[in-house]
Amino acid sequence: MERDALGEREIPAGVYWGVHTARALENFPLSGRPPHPALVAALAQVKLACARANAELGYLPAPVAEAVALACGEVLDGNLGRAVVVDALQGGAGTSTNMNLNEVLANRAEEILGGRKGEYSLVHPLRHVNLHQSTNDVYPTAVRLAAIGLLRELERAVAGLQAAFQEKEAEFRDVLKVGRTQLQDAVPLTLGAECSAWAEALSRDRWRVFKCEERLRVVNLGGTAVGTGLTAPRDYIFLVVEKLREITGLGLSRAENLVDATQNADAFVEVSGILKAHAVNLFKISSDLRLLGSGPRAGLGEVRLPPVQAGSSLMPGKVNPVICEAVGQAALRVLAEDQAVTQAAQLGQLELNAFMPLLAEALLGGLSLLARADALFRERCVAGLGADREACAAHLERSQALATALVPRLGYDLAGEIAVQSRDSGQGVREVILARGLLEPGELDRLLSAEAMTALGRR
Repeated sequence: MERDALGEREIPAGVYWGVHTARALENFPLSGRPPHPALVAALAQVKLACARANAELGYLPAPVAEAVALACGEVLDGNLGRAVVVDALQGGAGTSTNMNLNEVLANRAEEILGGRKGEYSLVHPLRHVNLHQSTNDVYPTAVRLAAIGLLRELERAVAGLQAAFQEKEAEFRDVLKVGRTQLQDAVPLTLGAECSAWAEALSRDRWRVFKCEERLRVVNLGGTAVGTGLTAPRDYIFLVVEKLREITGLGLSRAENLVDATQNADAFVEVSGILKAHAVNLFKISSDLRLLGSGPRAGLGEVRLPPVQAGSSLMPGKVNPVICEAVGQAALRVLAEDQAVTQAAQLGQLELNAFMPLLAEALLGGLSLLARADALFRERCVAGLGADREACAAHLERSQALATALVPRLGYDLAGEIAVQSRDSGQGVREVILARGLLEPGELDRLLSAEAMTALGRR
């Protein structure tokens, strides 16, 4: 039996959580998911920093601090973290998650010191584990730490996808094809050039992801409830972020204005905007590949997407672009998560944002989803991407796009006349020109070569 301000509750004997967690489980059966694992791990790092700062300054007995530190280590190892069972979405600005971990750490530390779970005679969730803290400073700090770690994972994933397209850029540098604008034939370019454009977009995404980590390194730990540091000693406030910096190895700093850092969540919106930009690029690239691989006989069919599974329960032999479709859906989900982050941040009121759990779930979920989507795209699609050189050449020969390449030599009016004749007769542009004796075959081949049509500017 455990007791809180509202009365008593029976707690299962085998669990590490307590009465506050039990009430949260009753109150918030919403998403059916616990908080993001990265958030739980980051919160354990924050609790470890607080325990070490309080112990060094004499506010926490050394044996208690050491037992709490050992329990934090077990959370970081992954096993004890599974005892954080409250729903990711909850009222209270993250209090349920904070209290769930306080109870888990207290009960495990109690065991380490020889006590029994639920007694809290040696280690108490509030008096010891949560000493000089508030949910309002530890939870946002943990969200920032978790986001930094996931941003680094995402950067590696984006870099891998970028490199995969750069490899295809080199592989397809001589595959001349029709370029299209408004889904209509435009001018020739190479498939390698298309891959280079995708790689360049991902390069920008990689740089944005790398740089936006800076926005998250300023934390409000030590500010307690509203950023004034009420109930926390001054020496603790100055020391605790230093301890957190040592534990994480990150270049963290305490916010100069802790009231601002506790109230406002605009930094998370900025980071989410970076994720949105990457999701937009990811959707566009996956959509382009879907289109270029369409058919394969009755569509464009200029690229060959790796076949990864049978595509239909009805149509034999059908293979669908499922990886591109899955990546596109992940991108759309991240766009929705960005809207949730934006709305949650703007709904903060006065000294606190009560919607931090939604913001955390949306931001951290979006980060993880993008990293997995990038890896999936690279491994299951881009790495095995092939070019149908014959289809590219055939489309180009049939297209009036070749006429545009001859404008500098023949003039706009004559080139337009050739394009119309090609369209009406069904002959290729090359055939029309040779039949009319407008150019010698050698000169025509030179003008319509991959090198001539994709060089930067006319020589």
